[in-house]
Amino acid sequence: MPDFAPRPDLAARLNLSFKSGYISLEGQRMVLLHTHALASLRRELVETLGMDRARGVLTRMGYASGQRDAEMVRTIMPEASDDDLMNLGPQLHSLEGIVNVTPVHFDIDVAAGRFFGQFAWENSHEADVHLELYGKHQESVCWTQIGYASGYTSAIMRKPVLFREISCRGCGDEECMIVGRLVADWGEEITQDLRYFEPERLADQIVELQTQVEHLRYSLDDKTSFVDLVGQSSAFTETTTLVKKAAGSDVTVLLLGETGVGKELFARSIHQVSQRADQPFVAINCAAMPEELLESELFGAEKGAFTGAQKSRPGRFERAHKGTLFLDEVGELSMAAQAKLLRVLQEGEIERVGDTRTRKVDVRLVAATNVDLARAAQEGRFRMDLYYRLNIFPVVIPPLRERREDIPLLVERFLAKYNARHSKKVRGLTRAALNNLEHYNWPGNIRELENMIERGVIIVPNGDCINSEQLFPNLSFGSAPPAPTPVTQPPSTSTQKEAPTETAQHLLHQSGSLEALEEELILTTVERCRGNLSAAARELGLTRPKLSYRLQKIRSRQGQ
Repeated sequence: MPDFAPRPDLAARLNLSFKSGYISLEGQRMVLLHTHALASLRRELVETLGMDRARGVLTRMGYASGQRDAEMVRTIMPEASDDDLMNLGPQLHSLEGIVNVTPVHFDIDVAAGRFFGQFAWENSHEADVHLELYGKHQESVCWTQIGYASGYTSAIMRKPVLFREISCRGCGDEECMIVGRLVADWGEEITQDLRYFEPERLADQIVELQTQVEHLRYSLDDKTSFVDLVGQSSAFTETTTLVKKAAGSDVTVLLLGETGVGKELFARSIHQVSQRADQPFVAINCAAMPEELLESELFGAEKGAFTGAQKSRPGRFERAHKGTLFLDEVGELSMAAQAKLLRVLQEGEIERVGDTRTRKVDVRLVAATNVDLARAAQEGRFRMDLYYRLNIFPVVIPPLRERREDIPLLVERFLAKYNARHSKKVRGLTRAALNNLEHYNWPGNIRELENMIERGVIIVPNGDCINSEQLFPNLSFGSAPPAPTPVTQPPSTSTQKEAPTETAQHLLHQSGSLEALEEELILTTVERCRGNLSAAARELGLTRPKLSYRLQKIRSRQGQ
C-alpha cells in the first residue's frame, strides 16, 4: 500500500500575495472561489443545459484541472516514483479545498501499464452543493471531482483512466467512494460514463434543434390547415371562404390560378379540414412526369408490365384510397391519360398497367391548373367530358398583385421560416424594400416572394434588415420603378421637385390644418379610385387596413 502521509512542503509551495492579488502554486496561478459561486454556476448550467449536459461540462472542467495538476507534479518531482506521483494527486485535491481523500486500495505501475485505485472521499463540496440545490439524486453528483481524478491519473499513466463513483452522499449514501481503472480494463458498463468526457458542440446541437423545429412547422405538409394560409385582403378572404365550403364535402375541386399562387397549399388545407383528414394526402405533378411513366404512376403497374418493372406496385390512386389525390397541372395530361382518368372518375376503379383485373378506389380528387381548360376543351386540346367532370367546384386563387395587403403578413411568415431554416436572425425589411415589394407586379406570385425573402435572409448579416437591392439584385432603385411592369405611381417631374414649399403652403391655406389636409387627401383619393380602397391605399402609400381605419375616423367625425 503506498504511503499517503501528507507532505509538509506541498502547502509551503502555495504562495499568497495579498498586495498583487496573485495566488500561485509552483508558478501556476490559483483562484479562491466561494462555494456559493460554484453552486450558482452549477444551478445555471443545469437550468440552461439540463442535468445531463451540465454533468458533462463540469466533468470535463475537472478533467482539465486534474491534467494540469499532474503536469505541475511532474515538474515539481521529475525523478519521483510512480507511487509518489500518484500520492500527490489526492493531496492537491485536499489542498485546493475540493475534498479530503483517503485511500482504500491502491496499485500503480506506469511502465507496466497497470493501475487500480479505490478511494474514499470525505467532505465533498460537490455533494454538499447538490444536496442543497436539488436534494438527493438518483445518480452520483461529484462530477467535477470524478473528472479531476480521471484527468490527473490519465496524465500520470499516459493512458486513459476512468474513475467511477460507486457510492455518493448526494444519492443518500453514507460516504462517497470512487474506483478507478484503465479504460481498457473496464467493460461495457462505462459506455455512458465516457460520454461525459466527449466535448459537445452546443451550437451545432442548437442549429440542429432549430432545423427540426422548422421542419416540423413548415415541412410536414400533411399537417397543413387553413390557419397556415396567410392573408387579410378581401380577395384572399373570399377565396378561403369558398374553399372552406367545398372542404366539408367530397366534391371534386378545381383550383385555378397562375403559377406560384399556392394551389397545392390550398389543396392540402382542403384535405386537412375534410372528413378524410386522417387518411393519406397524395400529390402528383402531371407536368413533371414523362408521359410513358405517368400512367403507371397514377394507376400502378404489375411485375413485368414493362422494362424495369421488377415488382408490382400500387399507383397514386391506390395510395390515396380513402384519402385525397391532388393532381397538379392537370391541364398538361395527354389525351390518352385524360381518357383513363375520366374512366376512374366515372367508375371509381382503376386497372394497373399489365394487369387484367380492376380495383375499386375511394378517392376525393382535387385538381389544379394554370391552363384555361374551357378554351383548351373548345380547341380540342382537353377532353370536354373530363373538363365537365373536373369543373364541378372551380375556385380561382387570386394572384399576389390582387392581394397586396397580404404582402407584409407573408413577408413576416417567410422571414420566420427562413431565419429558422438558415439559423439566422435577420430583423426584417427596410421601409423602402417593403414599399417596393408592395408596388412590384409579381409575375411569379407567392413563390417568387418566398424565394426573394429566402435569398435576402441568406445574404444579410444577422441583426440587419433586407434592403431593396438585396431583394431585386438586377434592378436599379433610383427614380426607376422597382419592376418591369409596376403598378401605376404618381409621376415624378422636375416641376414637382422645384416648389414643394409653395404647394404645401397653398394646400394648408385652403384646408386650414394638417388634419384637415389629410382628411381631404384621403377622401379625394378614395373618390378618384371610385371607392376601391386597395387602389387608394396604394396611391397613398398605406396598407388597406390602415386606410380603412382612417376613413372610419373621418366619417365618424363628419357624422356619417
